[in-house]
Amino acid sequence: MSEHQRSLGIVTPPGYPKELSQTINTQLPEMLKYYVKDDCEWQVETLIDPLTGVTEDPEEVFEAGLKKRDEENWDYIVCLTDLPFFHDRKPIMAEASTNDGVAIITLPGLGSTPMLKRVRQSILQLVNEMYYGSDEEDREKAQERLQSQEDGEHENLKKKGSRRLVEKRGIDRFSPIKRVTPDEDDDTYMDVRFIVQSRISGALRVLTGMVRANRPWAIFPAFMKVIIFAFATGSYALVFPTLWRLSNNYSSWRMLLLTVLSISLMVGWIILAHNLWEKPREDRAPYLRKLYNMTTLLTLGVTVVIYYSILFVMFSAAVLVFIPMGLLESEVSGAVGYDNYFYIAWTATSISIIIGALGSALENEEVVLSSTYGYRQQQRYKTANEEEQDETKKAQQDETKKQREKNDKQEVSPEKKRPSNEDQEKAAQ
Repeated sequence: MSEHQRSLGIVTPPGYPKELSQTINTQLPEMLKYYVKDDCEWQVETLIDPLTGVTEDPEEVFEAGLKKRDEENWDYIVCLTDLPFFHDRKPIMAEASTNDGVAIITLPGLGSTPMLKRVRQSILQLVNEMYYGSDEEDREKAQERLQSQEDGEHENLKKKGSRRLVEKRGIDRFSPIKRVTPDEDDDTYMDVRFIVQSRISGALRVLTGMVRANRPWAIFPAFMKVIIFAFATGSYALVFPTLWRLSNNYSSWRMLLLTVLSISLMVGWIILAHNLWEKPREDRAPYLRKLYNMTTLLTLGVTVVIYYSILFVMFSAAVLVFIPMGLLESEVSGAVGYDNYFYIAWTATSISIIIGALGSALENEEVVLSSTYGYRQQQRYKTANEEEQDETKKAQQDETKKQREKNDKQEVSPEKKRPSNEDQEKAAQ
């Protein structure tokens, strides 16, 4: 690649990281000219590689990225993964090898929001590190160049500076990001690393980032069958005064307890029915297993809360249609108002989940399974193995074909093997 042309490859596993890379792919060339080097053309390509979403060892991702960079003949490569990485039990956000032109970004380390903006800024920072270098002199040089740029539409990048991974936000005050270089770190394959200093706030950042990477709202379509079943069950119960009297006699704390119980039962049922709980494994650290399980709980919890809220709105409308105010006054004691409708809908929502929805099946099991890290890793590992087997098989076929062609060339036809009459006479003499 010439001095006036630079290439960047973004490698991701299938799923959400792939969608992110495709979204920012068209935005990066102009931003790279502003933030890194403006007198050359930047080419940005995206590629899918399951390995970046399989291994929990960042060094393996680095080696895979280095191999892929050489294969594609890129100047730089950024591996984007949705797996959490740790160094001394501290969350890693990103790291880069300036000599090899390989960088890694872990989405959970970036937190929950705003994901797209943070990924974009992280890529720009890592490419800047790989282009100029990571020691203080190199950073100062990059900073001087950045400050000389006209503000334009990328003024926020200028304010960010050449040492921060992302623009500082309020959450970063509670979980500060530290930039680590080889002088401070005993690691050998990376020249710069961005980590979260606090283990507690870092764990919360990673946990929320993993839930964000799971995209709870994407699981919701699998609940359509459950919503229909639960609404049908609850609507049938609405015509009986028993539910009205229950809601009228329940206190607020009991209603809240019923809500928590119904949501917890729903989450527990999904985990048990679809075997989503990670069990102890020799090849996985216990703290990672606990992190995966906690992420599954929170992801499903958010999804079920969305499901509960929609169901509550549906029951609120049904209560207004099905139950006349006069009939309600004749069945319950005390003053009656529209707050009674609110409590009836609230009670119907919780009870319909407990009685009806827990016995139904989700519409698309694959969507639910794909929301867990363990299952995604298994699927990506399977895909990676299949691709490796296909490559091995193809290489063997090519080798066999070459060997056959070589043998065919070496074979001599019978006519050439039979000596001529002149040769026979000479041999006889």
